[in-house]
Amino acid sequence: MIKSELIQLIADKNPHLYQRDVENIVNAIFDEITDALAGGDRVELRGFGAFSVKNRQPRVGRNPKTGARVDVEEKWVPFFKTGKELRERLND
Repeated sequence: MIKSELIQLIADKNPHLYQRDVENIVNAIFDEITDALAGGDRVELRGFGAFSVKNRQPRVGRNPKTGARVDVEEKWVPFFKTGKELRERLND
């Protein structure tokens, strides 16, 4: 599912809301999650999962085409851990 499909699904289930309002709500939620992660915080959605950021240390990589050595810089990457309810629902 892509973001536009999510917006459409929520708008269809809530006919009393305008689609543009649903789009603003979804964008606001995603923006808050993104801002929290950018600030180094953890975002937990009970029953769904938790978003956090993890540090990847610098390392030496290889160019697969040429085999040349490539220095890969340190970086922060998003990480998602599923919640118990989501895992149970997927495995039933």
